[in-house]
Amino acid sequence: MNRKKYVYWKEEDMWLGYLEEYPDYKTQGESIEELKENLKDIYEELTSGNIPCVRKVAELDVA
Repeated sequence: MNRKKYVYWKEEDMWLGYLEEYPDYKTQGESIEELKENLKDIYEELTSGNIPCVRKVAELDVA
Protein backbone atom coordinates (compact mmCIF):
# COMPACT_ATOMS: atom_id res chain seq x y z
CA MET A 1 0.00 0.00 0.00
CA ASN A 2 1.28 3.44 -0.97
CA ARG A 3 0.98 6.00 1.85
CA LYS A 4 0.93 9.78 1.41
CA LYS A 5 1.07 12.45 4.09
CA TYR A 6 -1.67 15.05 4.18
CA VAL A 7 -2.39 18.25 6.09
CA TYR A 8 -5.92 18.84 7.39
CA TRP A 9 -7.93 21.15 9.60
CA LYS A 10 -11.53 21.90 10.52
CA GLU A 11 -13.08 25.17 9.43
CA GLU A 12 -16.62 25.71 10.70
CA ASP A 13 -18.57 22.61 9.55
CA MET A 14 -16.07 21.34 6.94
CA TRP A 15 -12.79 19.45 7.02
CA LEU A 16 -10.21 20.88 4.62
CA GLY A 17 -6.90 19.43 3.54
CA TYR A 18 -4.26 18.79 0.92
CA LEU A 19 -1.62 16.21 0.15
CA GLU A 20 1.74 17.33 1.53
CA GLU A 21 3.36 16.61 -1.84
CA TYR A 22 0.78 18.75 -3.69
CA PRO A 23 -0.01 21.78 -1.47
CA ASP A 24 -1.67 23.76 -4.28
CA TYR A 25 -4.54 21.28 -4.60
CA LYS A 26 -6.91 21.54 -1.63
CA THR A 27 -10.15 19.67 -1.07
CA GLN A 28 -12.80 19.36 1.59
CA GLY A 29 -15.32 17.01 3.14
CA GLU A 30 -18.16 17.04 5.63
CA SER A 31 -16.29 14.35 7.61
CA ILE A 32 -12.70 13.14 7.92
CA GLU A 33 -13.65 10.02 5.96
CA GLU A 34 -15.07 12.09 3.09
CA LEU A 35 -11.98 14.31 3.12
CA LYS A 36 -9.73 11.23 2.86
CA GLU A 37 -11.75 9.90 -0.09
CA ASN A 38 -11.51 13.28 -1.82
CA LEU A 39 -7.74 13.36 -1.21
CA LYS A 40 -7.44 9.91 -2.82
CA ASP A 41 -9.41 11.16 -5.83
CA ILE A 42 -7.15 14.21 -6.17
CA TYR A 43 -4.05 12.03 -5.94
CA GLU A 44 -5.32 9.80 -8.76
CA GLU A 45 -6.05 12.84 -10.92
CA LEU A 46 -2.71 14.52 -10.22
CA THR A 47 -0.68 11.40 -10.96
CA SER A 48 -2.68 10.34 -14.03
CA GLY A 49 -0.88 12.74 -16.35
CA ASN A 50 -4.18 14.28 -17.46
CA ILE A 51 -3.59 17.56 -15.60
CA PRO A 52 -0.84 19.74 -17.12
CA CYS A 53 1.69 21.73 -15.09
CA VAL A 54 1.17 19.96 -11.75
CA ARG A 55 3.40 21.53 -9.09
CA LYS A 56 4.97 19.30 -6.43
CA VAL A 57 7.06 19.70 -3.30
CA ALA A 58 10.42 17.89 -3.13
CA GLU A 59 13.61 17.94 -1.09
CA LEU A 60 17.08 18.85 -2.32
CA ASP A 61 20.34 17.82 -0.63
CA VAL A 62 22.70 20.82 -0.76
CA ALA A 63 25.47 19.89 1.63
